[in-house]
Amino acid sequence: MTTTAPHSGTPPASAEAEAFYAKSLKLLNESKVPFLLGGTYAVCSYTGISRPTKDIDVFCKAGDFPRILTWFQERGFHTEIEDERWIGKVFDGDRFFDVIFNSAVCINPVTDRWFEEKHTALIHGTEVQLIPPTELIYSKAFVQIRHKYDGADVAHLILRQHAAIDWKRLLSHMEQYWEVLLIHALNFRFIYPTERDLIPEWLVDELLSRLHERAKLPVPQMKICRGRLFSREDYQIDVAEWGFADVAGEGELKYERD
Repeated sequence: MTTTAPHSGTPPASAEAEAFYAKSLKLLNESKVPFLLGGTYAVCSYTGISRPTKDIDVFCKAGDFPRILTWFQERGFHTEIEDERWIGKVFDGDRFFDVIFNSAVCINPVTDRWFEEKHTALIHGTEVQLIPPTELIYSKAFVQIRHKYDGADVAHLILRQHAAIDWKRLLSHMEQYWEVLLIHALNFRFIYPTERDLIPEWLVDELLSRLHERAKLPVPQMKICRGRLFSREDYQIDVAEWGFADVAGEGELKYERD
């Protein structure tokens, strides 16, 4: 599938920020390293919603992550590896962009499958490939933190890009976490009651069938808090004090060698 996003995908930004983003995207294209643009720029491109953003989110495969950082480092940019499990940054003074190859809890790595569809947009004068709507929803479905919730983005993407979403592929991505997909499906149905049919009936039936079948089974013996897949901070007390098993860990941001 090859499409051009219906909107320019350029949220409002200062002239200095726009110059940095334009230069960065141009250099990314020149690197010949495959990458996808996600985050606010992709949401704006697919939905037409315009809102400020502090950076751009560049997605790549894990093997290409060092190549992008090295490419910019060799051209005088400062780079940091914030967390080698999923994210690094490229800086030019106070401005930066993120280089991402997984989610914060390492459950949805960028793979070749993300690059099979081509959805392009003109961003600050450079044509770039966007994360497909299917994978963009997948990347946002688990962002449910006290100060950052991407459920509205998921709902708007379904509303505006439902025909471009590969629903079977989305279900496959979220197979282990199908309840999260059900949450977003029900959320969309509640928000847009007149647009409920935009989510295929077979998908809702399948998810509800799983819910009914699961209810017939015994309660798990191990106490688990999967809230840490949404927010490690907000559900810290569950694993630290209340006896629930953890499903996501974190360490110090940085350590100093002797």
